[in-house]
Amino acid sequence: MRDALAAAAREGWAELVPCDAAFDDWPLGERAVGDVLQAWSRTGRRLTLLAREYDTVVRRHALFVRWRQTWDHIVECRDCRSADPLDLPSAIWSPGWVLQRLDPVRSVGVTGAEPTRRLQLRARIDEWLRRSSPAFPASVSGL
Repeated sequence: MRDALAAAAREGWAELVPCDAAFDDWPLGERAVGDVLQAWSRTGRRLTLLAREYDTVVRRHALFVRWRQTWDHIVECRDCRSADPLDLPSAIWSPGWVLQRLDPVRSVGVTGAEPTRRLQLRARIDEWLRRSSPAFPASVSGL
């Protein structure tokens, strides 16, 4: 996942869609990942996160939470609390390349740029996005 994010920054991928039940074992809180996301964040970029819930992200990935606040205008977070954690894909989708963990417990998966693989994963993620709701706001405003 670190390499995927580094490639996104290096190659200028315009869109990323990370998806996971909770992002609990993702390296989002690492300084190096924050640096890569910062390098990736340019005009015309879009990041859509899909999770079952974001409680773990808030607790474990403070650097990502701060980055997300700064770059709120290019980040959309969605949740699907009704999803079974094992049904939600654990993946990163981009228009040119995908990573999909087939067994998130053992971190076994596949990567590739094949059009069929990209289209199938995007269709699966889109199905979950249709059932999702806005979540994980960049800031909480009170009355």
